[in-house]
Amino acid sequence: MKITLQDELPVIDGLLAGTDEAGRGPLAGNVVAAAVILDPEQNIAGLDDSKKLSEKKRDLLAVEIKQKALAWAVVSISPQQIDEMNILQASLFAMKTAAEKLQVKPDHVFVDGNKILPDCFCANTAIIKGDSRVAEISAASILAKVERDAQMLELHQQYPAYGFDKHKGYPTKAHREILRQIGPCPEHRRSYAPVRDAILNA
Repeated sequence: MKITLQDELPVIDGLLAGTDEAGRGPLAGNVVAAAVILDPEQNIAGLDDSKKLSEKKRDLLAVEIKQKALAWAVVSISPQQIDEMNILQASLFAMKTAAEKLQVKPDHVFVDGNKILPDCFCANTAIIKGDSRVAEISAASILAKVERDAQMLELHQQYPAYGFDKHKGYPTKAHREILRQIGPCPEHRRSYAPVRDAILNA
């Protein structure tokens, strides 16, 4: 089932998990997904779409989410897997795997976006703009974003020439120019056009 912006959110009986991913657009690095089941007895103020929050606020909320949630899990899918599967399938697989890794099993999963999780172990519903509408998805989006940013800072230590600490792998003008000059590193996604072009023109 898909819930659009015009639809009311469904009322779910039982435990609800939210899942979201970070890193579909970048030319390099993993795509990271998280799944979260919040504890209704422990409120977390300020949950929102991770892209609307400052880095400092995301980092603080990520710690609080991990402390207060009933369960959480984070999964990373490598650039090589992304190239094999395509980014859509890799993102859905990451979110499904994150939901499967939850130590407390949910009765239903709300998925950010317009695609449900294929072959999921429980019922799931796609929620358009879910990271702004569903607290569980907001929490998942924050954990995924914080983890991916941390990974990109680690990649910057390995490959400082690419500036991963600044653009986090996204196809900025500076990133594309570096790609043209020195070509991709092992963490670039070969199936993405700017990376493929850099290889062909090397």
